[in-house]
Amino acid sequence: MEITRKKGTALGIAGLAVLGVVAAAIAYVLLTGSKELRYPTQSALRGALGATAADELRGRGIRLQKALSCHDLPGWTKLKLRAGCSGSTADKKTVQVIATGEDETREHHYTILVDGRPVVENARCLGADCDEKAG
Repeated sequence: MEITRKKGTALGIAGLAVLGVVAAAIAYVLLTGSKELRYPTQSALRGALGATAADELRGRGIRLQKALSCHDLPGWTKLKLRAGCSGSTADKKTVQVIATGEDETREHHYTILVDGRPVVENARCLGADCDEKAG
């Protein structure tokens, strides 16, 4: 079987095309990663936020008067999750918790204010979620 210039060129182009598709697939996996949001929906984030925030505060020696009350924050979408919680410490200082989840970056961020002062700022996990990530 004789390989002509046309056949060689066609095979070379086909090989480069396959190589390009493989390289694009590898780049996509590396750039997006395989990680997913720990809480992929608004209701999952809101539902877990009170317990994880309380766990984080307890780990920092801050006791709550009662369970935090959590709610959706304005502006949330399926791709940009937003939730918050509020409550009081045992010594009656206000507690505010803000949580976000971004589908694009696949990351959560948490901030906790006690008496208006940040105790946690832009953390990627809270409470036991941090322990699970490390373990």
